[in-house]
Amino acid sequence: MINLDATLPAPREAGVIYTKPWVVELVLDLADYVPERRLAELVALEPSAGDGAFLSAMVRRLVESCERHGIALSRAGRAIQAFEIDAEAAERAVEVVRLTLVSLNVPAATAVMLARQWIKVGDFLEASLCFPIADFVIGNPPYIRLEEIPARKAAMYRNGFSAMRGRADIYIAFYQAALLQLKPGGVCAYICADRWMLNDYGSALREFITTEGYSVRHVIEAHDVSAFETEVSAYPAVTIIARENQGPVTVSKALPGIERAASSALVRSITQARTSPVLRVARFPDWFKGTEPWPCSSPEALKLLKHLEATCFPLECKTTRTKIGIGVATGADRVFITAEKPNIESDRILPLALASDLKDGRVKWSGHCLANPWNKRGLVDLEAYPLFESFLRPHHKLLSGRHTAIKDRAENWHKTIDRVNLDLAKKHKLYIADIKERLLPALDLGKTYPQHNLYWITSETWDLRVLGALLMSAVGEFFIHSYGVRMRGGYLRFQAQYLRRIRVPNPSNISPKLAETLCQAFETQDFELATVAALEAYGLDQLPALADTISGHKHKLL
Repeated sequence: MINLDATLPAPREAGVIYTKPWVVELVLDLADYVPERRLAELVALEPSAGDGAFLSAMVRRLVESCERHGIALSRAGRAIQAFEIDAEAAERAVEVVRLTLVSLNVPAATAVMLARQWIKVGDFLEASLCFPIADFVIGNPPYIRLEEIPARKAAMYRNGFSAMRGRADIYIAFYQAALLQLKPGGVCAYICADRWMLNDYGSALREFITTEGYSVRHVIEAHDVSAFETEVSAYPAVTIIARENQGPVTVSKALPGIERAASSALVRSITQARTSPVLRVARFPDWFKGTEPWPCSSPEALKLLKHLEATCFPLECKTTRTKIGIGVATGADRVFITAEKPNIESDRILPLALASDLKDGRVKWSGHCLANPWNKRGLVDLEAYPLFESFLRPHHKLLSGRHTAIKDRAENWHKTIDRVNLDLAKKHKLYIADIKERLLPALDLGKTYPQHNLYWITSETWDLRVLGALLMSAVGEFFIHSYGVRMRGGYLRFQAQYLRRIRVPNPSNISPKLAETLCQAFETQDFELATVAALEAYGLDQLPALADTISGHKHKLL
């Protein structure tokens, strides 16, 4: 961003978050948008010009490049193509670029001409639906949820960009549009929220990148540093992705103080994979495939994850006969769920465990019940259950109006969204509440059935107390912190998609003595003992460098 007294103040538009100069310089350097190259003969796109932070720096480099290579700046009319959908913001960007050029001794008339050539009022996503034209796409895409976009526009984005799935933020489309615009060897260099690297709505974009001829070169996690001009709740990362075959990848974590470091020194640390006081760096020979999450919270964490993935079993797998699922969704909890036993036939009453029932590793049942419309054969006939029918009849209008009832036969108005698996109710199982500060499994001894905000784990191989201790340890929770999406307030999502990423040792390799220690840790809810025993169970006590990563993670939890 330029530092000129004459620069116009820029109001903040919805979805626009402005980038600090140190980030801009680092992104441009890693993209190799440098004066040593003949930038006037290349094409750089800026998809969301905003206040001109990236544009101003790009213009400075372009002018220097022209001077170095003896190219007239007037020949660089197509070297930069910046888009801004808001006309007023575009005018401010034009003025920032004009002032930047004038400060570099470019004649006033040329400065005005180039600023207007380079900056377009328009929608980058619409303009990008054409053949590849770009050597670079550089910037900070906007943060706008799809539901905040007019329906017609949203439909166009979904139709135009295959990666826009589910509740995807619009930056998903900006990523795919940028990649589609790249010539062979071209580079997309963005700073953006990193949720797409982990969650479901980013899976199609991850698959597109890893299967359609692109290479992830660098990922820099910037959670703990000031990357933007305003305080935001996003967890940002810099990604450098090129249109080329996948090669080695450097993963870095920015540390406080990086804002004052020279960009050239940071680039040397990253490209040479050398850790510095303000940057932790590691290089990996390959990358994730398909829809796999990209857990890039730190280089050390990624090393540990790759080790555990290579040496341990997934939590849910056929070898250990362990399964993961979620509790029953009814579509009408206030009808089907009661705080005490309802006056219906006894075989229609199912004790229901709620998230609030999980305490100290056990299920302390609160007395809530599910009025259960299912038996082992399927949905029950209400004529055979007059008390149950009388219990539900006053709510017929509500129940029959639900989507699950409308799409089924009219006589099935009394169904819940999910079918109840009566065999599950009788099994010993671990429960895990979805949104909590910690991973704290609780053991149910076949006495209850889980509500929809509880995930369950059953196993024919594990002693569930041993497994519970492994999960509650710093090792078990490390996986959730690595793969899961953090929520405001420090809460974690313990969804099945994240639980299935947890790795566990082979239960047959755990000695009876160690199993006894793990059971004791679970029974007493001793987090420290569980972690020490888990390190041994995973073999990490023999690998001090990797164990140190867990130890550092453990201290964050305490």
